[in-house]
Amino acid sequence: MDDWDTVTKIGSKTRGGSSQKETVVRGKSALNAAQRSGAIVGTEKKFATGNIANKPGTEGQRLTKVDRSDDIIPVQKVNAEIGAAIRNRRSQEGPHKMTQAELAKKVNAQANDIKTLESGQAIKNQALLNKVARVLKISPKTGLPIEEGKK
Repeated sequence: MDDWDTVTKIGSKTRGGSSQKETVVRGKSALNAAQRSGAIVGTEKKFATGNIANKPGTEGQRLTKVDRSDDIIPVQKVNAEIGAAIRNRRSQEGPHKMTQAELAKKVNAQANDIKTLESGQAIKNQALLNKVARVLKISPKTGLPIEEGKK
């Protein structure tokens, strides 16, 4: 018989008389009865995701805890003293005298960023603050001038 002549049927109506119908047994007593009758018994562990919502999970509890928290943490702003130190150093006569636009161009930022940084209303951006401090030769933490010989 050639492979071309054989037919493979797929579906529920294709059962022959020789094979038994597969059944799902729920419960210990039905499983024991099937084993006593001599039937072939196979057990499988099913991994269903549908019941995960019913089981206690940590993710939902964590999100609920975050939702219920009343502690609103304010965004860290730049210290107004550092902003004043930047403004004073930039406006002093000498090698560091420049406009906000010139300083922004040197640190690769926008003039508006320098304006909000000097006013003390900017959200703390340590990278920008470090660049401005390096150009103006001031300390990014205190705003005090750094001597030329020190590093």
